[in-house]
Amino acid sequence: MFMPPHSARLRRSLVLTFALVMGAMAPTSLLQAKEPAMTKTPKQQVVELLKSIETGDAAPVSYINPNKYIQHNLAVGDGLAGFGAVLAQLPKGSAKVNTVRVFQDGDHVFAHTEYNFFGPKIGFDVFRFEDGRIVEHWDNLQATPAQPNPSGRTMTDGETQASDLHLTEANKALVKRFVDDILVNGRMPLLAGYFDGDNYLQHNPQIGDKLSGLGAALAAMAKQGLTMKYDTVHKVLGEGNFVLTLSEGQFAGRHVAFYDLFRVQNGKIAEHWDTIEEIPERAAWKNANGKF
Repeated sequence: MFMPPHSARLRRSLVLTFALVMGAMAPTSLLQAKEPAMTKTPKQQVVELLKSIETGDAAPVSYINPNKYIQHNLAVGDGLAGFGAVLAQLPKGSAKVNTVRVFQDGDHVFAHTEYNFFGPKIGFDVFRFEDGRIVEHWDNLQATPAQPNPSGRTMTDGETQASDLHLTEANKALVKRFVDDILVNGRMPLLAGYFDGDNYLQHNPQIGDKLSGLGAALAAMAKQGLTMKYDTVHKVLGEGNFVLTLSEGQFAGRHVAFYDLFRVQNGKIAEHWDTIEEIPERAAWKNANGKF
């Protein structure tokens, strides 16, 4: 998550924030001014914080704990001070942000967003809250494809509102079993049991709808010698019928992070969105927190 220098006011505000974090100045009045008015829900705070990348509004920075912000985007330095290193890199006025869907699971909020910084991207962002303020951030970004997938779907269209809130834990358990059975362990005879026949909506840019579309894509990958292997599932987050998994594995010989969002309907997987991002070599990391 980056914050561009849209105005001198924003730059001054962020410099002040960074100075406070680094202990360069800490008058009581300034610290009190940074306290957010806790009237916004965590979802609202996340949407506003992400939108501020585009608008340059400095106020949502107050939703972040200035003394504890653990950053897992490996291209960004740790803490609020990490933003300072990327401010000058973004062309002024170039960023665009459209958060399509946002969900909450306990102290975690996860968002699915269309970005434009250094080119168009689709991203999942996960924020952890502690005592009402954001203290940790993960994300996964993928370049936006030029064309829809074989079924005419984009990486972000489709349903956006969670339902069946009383089934959150059951749906999380279902998706966790699916990822473990199929994506981690390759128990393909179990595949059909997770779907309602051939009814399945797909937003991966390379794969069409239905199980038959998935099968065709996997066959094409195999013919090209491309392999995909999930090794570890690090997080499973959900709200109602939407479940997000954060996983680590290999794709086409590269070490990657897989973020997969599933919509569940009547106990079956009905829709899927994802992003795949390569994990850089350790020497290139800007923080020591790891991708997960």
